[in-house]
Amino acid sequence: MNKQELENRLIDFAATIIISASTFKVNYAGNHLGGQIIRSGTSPALNYGEAQSAESTKDFIHKMGICLKELRETFVCLKIVEKANLSSDLNNLSMAKTEVNELISIFVSSIKTAKTNLK
Repeated sequence: MNKQELENRLIDFAATIIISASTFKVNYAGNHLGGQIIRSGTSPALNYGEAQSAESTKDFIHKMGICLKELRETFVCLKIVEKANLSSDLNNLSMAKTEVNELISIFVSSIKTAKTNLK
C-alpha cells in the first residue's frame, strides 16, 4: 500500500467514525463517547499528514506512534460503545472495528520497519 492509499483509507475511516458517532444515543454517555471517538478517530488522518513531512526518521516514528495510539484509543471506544449499546447502527460499528484493527496492524508494521531502518 502506498502513502496516498493509506492516507485515503485514514480519511475514509475518519468519515466512517463521524457518521457512526451521529448514531450514538443522545444522553450523557453517548455525547461524551461521541465527542471522544470523533477526536481519536479523525486524529490519525491528520497526524499521518504530519508524519509525511517528518524532519527525521525519529520524528516520523514519533508521529506514526501518535497515529497508532489514537487508533488504539478509537478501537477501545468502539468496544465500549458496542458493549454499552450506545449505537443504533451495529453494522457500521462492526465495519469500523474491522477497519481500525487493520489500520493498527499497518501502523505497527510501518513503525517496526522504520525502527529497523533507523539502526
